[in-house]
Amino acid sequence: MNTEKAIRTYGKNYRIVLKQGGFTAQEQKMDSFESRLREMYASENFRKHNVYPTTDATYIYAVMAMCLEIKSFGYSDKDTIEIVNKGFEKRRNFFKRIIAVINLLPNSFVIARKWNISDHEKRVKDGSITYDYFKVSRDKVEYHISKCMYVEMFETYGIRGLCKIFCMTDEFAYAGLPKHVQFIRHSDLSDGPACFDEVIRR
Repeated sequence: MNTEKAIRTYGKNYRIVLKQGGFTAQEQKMDSFESRLREMYASENFRKHNVYPTTDATYIYAVMAMCLEIKSFGYSDKDTIEIVNKGFEKRRNFFKRIIAVINLLPNSFVIARKWNISDHEKRVKDGSITYDYFKVSRDKVEYHISKCMYVEMFETYGIRGLCKIFCMTDEFAYAGLPKHVQFIRHSDLSDGPACFDEVIRR
């Protein structure tokens, strides 16, 4: 990994966060973020976490660094998540356009089911997620997760609750597929004992 390149890349996202949030002393805050992220990338924690092919630890650590910076200004978890998300609106809008196209297809649930099956296989293979069970039928996918490396990474830095910024990704994705897919999240690991989801054909 080219550490300095990653810091420059995600620094652009953090600069958007600062501008959108109307923060003062932005250059000083940029320096603080870059120093924090550089230190995190050089840590033993990063080496331990950067071993799962299905998780992009470089990206996750950048988001964690942003969360830690914003939290240090006195913001709540809820506000921190909202503020940091502003730095990735362009990224989300790209996926939103893809999801909107899939939503128009009559087989959008089949696509969602195949995605879940494929993701499950990859996660089990690399050990990044521990499933208590994963059930698939013609009209439903249901799973229960007791361990997730996304949550573990955030927990390492004492900000487990802020992992909801990644947990929300599924809710965001399925919200764009209302024609044929219903998504029910009973709980997630950021603030609960398990991630328990149902993906149902409408």
